[in-house]
Order: sequence, then C-alpha cells, then structure tokens
Amino acid sequence: MGLLLYEVNFKARDDSALGRFWAQALGWGVCGEEPGVTGVKPAGFAWPDPAIVCVDVVGVPEPETVKYRVHLDLATTSAAHQKDLVARLKELGATPADIGQGDVPWTVLADPEGNVFCVLEPREVYRDTGPIAAVVVDCADPRAMARFWGEAMDWPLHKVTDDYARLRSAKGVGPYLEFLRTPGAKTPRNRVHLDVAPYPGDDHAAEVARLRTLGATDADVGQGEVPWKVLADPEGNEFCVLAPR
Repeated sequence: MGLLLYEVNFKARDDSALGRFWAQALGWGVCGEEPGVTGVKPAGFAWPDPAIVCVDVVGVPEPETVKYRVHLDLATTSAAHQKDLVARLKELGATPADIGQGDVPWTVLADPEGNVFCVLEPREVYRDTGPIAAVVVDCADPRAMARFWGEAMDWPLHKVTDDYARLRSAKGVGPYLEFLRTPGAKTPRNRVHLDVAPYPGDDHAAEVARLRTLGATDADVGQGEVPWKVLADPEGNEFCVLAPR
C-alpha cells in the first residue's frame, strides 16, 4: 500500500507561537500533544486521511539561519484571494523574503521563525488541494527523488523533467509533493522535514526495511530511544517513519 505522508515537521525556538501562526495561516486548529510539540490540524481531522498533510512544530533551542530544502506552497483561488492572503499573513507576522526569485507571479514570504514559503497565484492544477498546494523539496536530481518517494508512498508521477517532478496521492486528493532541481549542497540537518506513517494494520518494521531497499539509510539526529524511525532519503534528507497509530 505504501506509506501515508502524514505531516510536515518544523523545528522552532517557540513551537507554540509558530504553531499558532501556521494554524491561522491555514485556517486550521492547534492541538497540544506534549510539552515542546504543537500540532496543527484541520477541524474534524481523523487518521488516516490522505487528503490532509498536517503540520507539526517541535521546539529546539537553535534559531533558523539558512533556507532549508523543504518548504510549503500555499494555494489561492483568485488574484484577490492571493492579495488578501498575503496581507493577512503579514499581519500574522510573516515578512517578505528574497531568495533570488526575481519578478514572479507568486509571493515569497518567511514565517516568524524565518522559514521560507510561497503564496502562489491561482493555478488550475491546485484548485482542489486545500490550503497547502504542494510540499516542495529542493534537490539535485528530481527524477531520482520522484522514483524513491513515489515507491515509498505509492504515489503516481504527474509530471517529470530534469528540473522538476510532481507526485500526488493515488486517490487524487491533498497537496502535491514536488521536487525542484536546486544548486547547492544539503545543509547538515534539515529544520523542516517530512513525517510518514504506515497505514493501520501495516507492519512498521517491514515498511522501514522496504524503504532501505529503495535507497533510504539510517540517520541519527540525536533522537535517542524513540518509537519512530529516522531515515534519510537518497539525497540525505532526514525523514521520520512514525510508529503505528
């Protein structure tokens, strides 16, 4: 069956404040799981739901200092919606960001902890994704990354070139997962990463073993003894395989 893309995991000095920002940005709610962890989910969310990719914010002491390889693209339905959303996000604490994008129809912002994200102009392809249009991963080889993640989650490929690849759930719902060819080496540790999880009834250890055969490697980010497994994809991006729910 493959794994479910469950959430995008942000590190933050103030997980509660950043969680509130993303909850208001997405029109979702905040759910406290434990001290130092703030979950962001839509009202009525029930596990598992392939139409939703949640947000999880985990407190860490280090500040954000560089643009990391994973970011969110937010969807809009009209030019007026894009303008209003950008204005509202700025009121919530987002700031304009220049990453060398030049003159583009989308708006690049940074959240209150400096994590870059984009507010896209209306695009037909994202008309039914919900507030998150896509989870975007910068990489060296979009084709290879799309093969790995497509097999990991059983997501079909919608578009691929040497510079760009786009995947989506086999059910045709929820945000896309996109890979964008970007120069520059991976940072030592991603501050934003993906969390995946087995579907109910699937075997966690078997899924971890399957990921290793696809090219994943074990990763140590100081997690210690935890019920989830930390791996790295073929380009070294850490991700977590959450424990069965």
